[in-house]
Amino acid sequence: MIKINENYLKLKASYLFADIARRVTAYQHANPEKEIIKLGIGDVTRALPKACIEAFHRAVDEMSSDTTFKGYGPEQGYPFLRKIIARQDYQSRGADIDPDEIFISDGAKCDTGNIQEIFSADTRVAIPDPVYPVYLDTNVMAGRTGDFNDGRYHGIYYLESTRENGFIPELPNQPVELIYLCYPNNPTGATISKEQLTDWVRYAKENKALILYDAAYEAFIRDESIPKTIYEIEGAREVAIEFRSFSKTAGFTGTRCAFTVVPKTCMAYDRKGEKHPLLPLWNRRHATKFNGVSYPVQKAAEAVYSPEGKVQVKELIGDYMKNARLIRKEMTGLGYECVGGDNSPYIWINGKQDSWDFFDMLLNKAGVVCTPGAGFGKCGKGYIRISAFNSYENVQKALKRIRLVL
Repeated sequence: MIKINENYLKLKASYLFADIARRVTAYQHANPEKEIIKLGIGDVTRALPKACIEAFHRAVDEMSSDTTFKGYGPEQGYPFLRKIIARQDYQSRGADIDPDEIFISDGAKCDTGNIQEIFSADTRVAIPDPVYPVYLDTNVMAGRTGDFNDGRYHGIYYLESTRENGFIPELPNQPVELIYLCYPNNPTGATISKEQLTDWVRYAKENKALILYDAAYEAFIRDESIPKTIYEIEGAREVAIEFRSFSKTAGFTGTRCAFTVVPKTCMAYDRKGEKHPLLPLWNRRHATKFNGVSYPVQKAAEAVYSPEGKVQVKELIGDYMKNARLIRKEMTGLGYECVGGDNSPYIWINGKQDSWDFFDMLLNKAGVVCTPGAGFGKCGKGYIRISAFNSYENVQKALKRIRLVL
């Protein structure tokens, strides 16, 4: 008798964004004549930078000739991309990261979900609340939790991020071994200071814990005092793995390219307490289960770092941040407390009512899609997230509709 992995039965009925899509589809079917403006899911709307498109085309042309054709590439990524990432994203900021510590992949979502495979099933996990659902759901699938009850899973240590603590959770008051952090944060848009991040690195070192640091939105940081990578913090190479993505930075949501950094000095322990470097373990998992990102996509990603690419990416991000500033200004003007929108493309809004009710109101009365905070965790109840990923014209139109409703 074939048996299922019963941990999947613990998962909530649907993935947050699938639930949102279902409600939006139902509204569209009932109101086919009405235009919907989507400010919910964090999907970009602007085209790829011209430098990336040109590099993409050149690489595709290479695939058309036997002399320049590329078959299977290195699973870890082509050296040309790993080298430029190490130099421009890390070494330029004083972070000691080598190219062979960088693993190219098809998405930070995949990597943050897959990384937990290299840790023991009984690992004590600390996850923020509210949180990007992938961190939590993949650990449920792996069997690290008990049942779901009253909005939470037994066996998970929840790092509560609230208005009272500025959406930066307190250090755990009991031992944990695997810690998920995301800054700029998804969904709250909050950022973490060097001093606060230093406290987390110190905690991890003192407790032989590991930090999984999701920095997918680092390119949106405008305040130079805010760390763009955890490796700006002394000692982080020993206790942190970092995830990055080209999805929001350069519009690669449909193109798929990201990377994970696993320093050689980053360690974990076996049941005897002996140290083991994590890089060989992740390399083995990566090479066994992944055949690499396509050559044309990696050449397009390399172009992000070209002089032209840098200018074009900066312009893209600038446009989205213009949207973010407008959303925060308008929602604040309507009397709502907001976080984010200054160093993040997300604005976290205290809706002063049930978040799904707020979502339904904006959808049904304004034709605007947001994301209900309750879908991100217990601490998200009463909040909504509005995304800046749309055109400025659509954002203006959406806010005009919202003003009429509110």
